[in-house]
Amino acid sequence: MASLNYKHLHYFWVVAKTGSIARASEQLHITPQTISGQLSLFEDMQGEALFEKSGRNLELTEAGRLVLAYADEIFSLGQELEQVLRHHPTERTVQLRVGVSDAVAKAVAYKLLEPALSLPQTLKINCREGKLDDLLGELARHKLDIVITDTPMPPNANVRGFNHRLGECGLSFFATQALRAKYPQPFPACLDGAPVLLPGEDSALRSRLMHWFELQGVRPRIAGEFDDSALMSAFGEAGVGFFAKPSAIADMVMRQYDLELVGSTEDITEQFYAISVQRKITHPAVLAISQATPLAMINSPVKKKSRVIKKRSVDSLTAI
Repeated sequence: MASLNYKHLHYFWVVAKTGSIARASEQLHITPQTISGQLSLFEDMQGEALFEKSGRNLELTEAGRLVLAYADEIFSLGQELEQVLRHHPTERTVQLRVGVSDAVAKAVAYKLLEPALSLPQTLKINCREGKLDDLLGELARHKLDIVITDTPMPPNANVRGFNHRLGECGLSFFATQALRAKYPQPFPACLDGAPVLLPGEDSALRSRLMHWFELQGVRPRIAGEFDDSALMSAFGEAGVGFFAKPSAIADMVMRQYDLELVGSTEDITEQFYAISVQRKITHPAVLAISQATPLAMINSPVKKKSRVIKKRSVDSLTAI
């Protein structure tokens, strides 16, 4: 393949960002015919179509999305270089592009990412939240540096990636004062017949919670199921049901939602992972996260109050 023509790449990048050759022409002050011709040359050199027509607009092909991911980084670095040359800062800004699975509690995500904030370099964090499959797709296209999740990368995922275990903690159950007063029995007997809010069926935590209820001899009434754990917290705050959160953020949950801590268990432990496309981590922010979080997460602030199930590892958690 011929050497990369960065002028062609820039034309491609602007067209991809604006969605059409006409809008790119206005922005670049170049005729549409010139841009169209240069794009055709660029595609010929790459050996693949980068755009496909969609009405009056252009949409990226799979190859185009891959090229755009690299172009974003290249021209972002170019803009940063301009700032460096203009202002002569003493150090370069470290950019961390992180995807957070929507199954991970917001407060947990912050705890996991917090070590990166202590880097001596200036840090810029770009966080995206979404479904794990979608985030892994962006990771594969190099649009993310890491994905924070509550489960290892699925073995059937069509992505080359590596799991980096960050830490684990137990679960704590919460309820409003009024709801707790209706079920005053000791924990976990108070959950028998009580309304309980659960993660959605796609969550690994749901099945483990149901198994834990069975072994405890309690049969709660499922009052709601939520894919979004933040929404589950809102319903819990309204007194709709008891619900569980990672013990590492128990104090934060009680303060934020004015809830009572009903009880805690480490019979179910939740593990947290960073997924990257590199086996050996080299990104300074990701390295700081992977090295600092295990102790911070394992040392959860809530004491163990349940001891029926043999301790084992599980791979999910809910979100605040």
